[in-house]
Amino acid sequence: MTDYSMLKQEFYDLSDFLIALGDKKRQAIIIRLLEEKNCDGLQVTSLLVATNLSRPAISHHLKILKDAKIVNVRQEGTKNFYYLDHEQTEIKKLQNFLKNVVSIMNERDH
Repeated sequence: MTDYSMLKQEFYDLSDFLIALGDKKRQAIIIRLLEEKNCDGLQVTSLLVATNLSRPAISHHLKILKDAKIVNVRQEGTKNFYYLDHEQTEIKKLQNFLKNVVSIMNERDH
């Protein structure tokens, strides 16, 4: 028998991650960070063109992405460089959740 309470908790735990992914401007930031070949990270000014947002707006979106564990930051002196979080913990949680959902759906098909 399927433990839906566990599935419900997994879904709840992913809420902030899914909300962070759902915004088109944050999607543009993620894509721009993916395009960066050296993975050293980008400064807010480098994201201006990709998003057509102001510096404060980009910083706000980066904070949401950071809180959702999608983006991380490193400092060099007074400069901040943002990059995709290499841990990928939330992505792995989402993969596991989707695997469980597909498994339940496949059980019902047979």
